[in-house]
Amino acid sequence: MHAQTHDAYMQVANAAVKQLSHIATLPEVTLGIIELVEDPNSSAQDLNELIGRDPALSARVLKVVNSAFYGLPRQIGSINRAISMLGLNAVKNIAIAASLAKLFRGGALCDRFDAKELWDHSIAVATAARLLAREARMSSGDEAFLGGLMHDIGIMVELQSDRAKLVKVFGDMQFDGCGRPLIDFRMAERAVFGADHCHFGEALCEQWKFPRSLAVACAHHHDPMACPAESRQIAWLIFVAERLATEQGGFQADIVDRSIPRGAFESLGISEANLASVRSQLGEKLAEAQATLAA
Repeated sequence: MHAQTHDAYMQVANAAVKQLSHIATLPEVTLGIIELVEDPNSSAQDLNELIGRDPALSARVLKVVNSAFYGLPRQIGSINRAISMLGLNAVKNIAIAASLAKLFRGGALCDRFDAKELWDHSIAVATAARLLAREARMSSGDEAFLGGLMHDIGIMVELQSDRAKLVKVFGDMQFDGCGRPLIDFRMAERAVFGADHCHFGEALCEQWKFPRSLAVACAHHHDPMACPAESRQIAWLIFVAERLATEQGGFQADIVDRSIPRGAFESLGISEANLASVRSQLGEKLAEAQATLAA
């Protein structure tokens, strides 16, 4: 996609994000945590104090940390202890993840779309991405999880900015008997909105000053080769994780081609055996993640 076209799409997406009120304002504590992520001088004490200001968020973070998903040997009763057990970055990412669930509240829009289904799909992609990052021996499992949670947030931007247009997108879509799309969802979005969910997601990440890796996960999870080589790994990670997740069912309106190209295996340094390993673990880990992050 050449620069001018991308700029035109981003103009539409940025304008929509700027007009949104509630989805475009994350809780202050979450914004503070994102700033800490970007600040190399931030300390465990800074994070502990920030999360401590929001008792509901503290409770959610501890629920995640103590879940079967992390499988720690004993219950952890404080954020400080969680940081010492899991590390500063992991707890930052858990805190951001714990505050995202409420953004996916919008109920059923039409027969083909329900915001809760999209949240369940996002958890599935996040879980697959985290397992895949481990298989590929990457250190960024929690970042991969967060990228999976965020990748389709652009659809929620569309829902919040113009419900009628999103109804039209789903009305224009054609599906086979198994509910799989016969036309490209992003093309339908562009025809109706003037941009697609990847552009809206990227614009939202920029507005929130999210780490670049998350903006890349939103922008390029359908076309990893279109992003700069140094950022391509996270895009491929989400691309592959999404295909593994949709094998379990759930939201799949934007997946026309389910194949995983050679470039994905090369970029991630994985094999078919690694994919088989993720598939074998996904059902159990997904049940744990959904119980932990239920909206």
